[in-house]
Amino acid sequence: MKRSPLLLVGVAGVSVALDQWSKRWATEHLAFREPLHVIGDLVTFTYTKNSGIAFGMFQGRMFPFYIFSVIAALAVFWLWTRHPQMDRVREWSLALILGGAIGNLIDRVRFGEVTDFILLSWQGHDFPVFNVADVCVTFGVALFALVWTREPDAPSATEAASLTDTAGGPAEDDHGSIAGAGGAGDGRGSASGSVAGEGPDRAQS
Repeated sequence: MKRSPLLLVGVAGVSVALDQWSKRWATEHLAFREPLHVIGDLVTFTYTKNSGIAFGMFQGRMFPFYIFSVIAALAVFWLWTRHPQMDRVREWSLALILGGAIGNLIDRVRFGEVTDFILLSWQGHDFPVFNVADVCVTFGVALFALVWTREPDAPSATEAASLTDTAGGPAEDDHGSIAGAGGAGDGRGSASGSVAGEGPDRAQS
């Protein structure tokens, strides 16, 4: 199936728009306020800032982490141009990775850190706080990992590993990611690397 530039740009564009809107909403309605419980203790919105990579890893390190978002975006464009025939699932995976990478890149370039606000908890354990861009990268990398080995014109194992690594940074795979943005939380860990306890604000400088 011939690749579709409209699909790549459209899905990536919607992902970026939704990510930026949600971060602005979180800043306006969650900062310096009590956490908002959306689905009991399972899903909570709580405002925090993350200067590290996805899910708060390497928080506080003096390193230009935006480089990983740039590399991920370039890797997506490289794979997309290298494969003129591409099924829709793989196109969606690349588009989601691209949108998530750009979404967090915008924050890092503008503010030097990203806004995270989604906290998942299960049986007393918290997953590191994340944002919509992390979700896009996560699902994008997951789809990519599922389909690249099953298609005759799929990227090589080296290409797949390279994309997975750059999407989330040096720790998790970016993300991403959960691939591209992930890793399980440690106790009450938050995206800023600190304990996600009670309090009106968890913003970290």
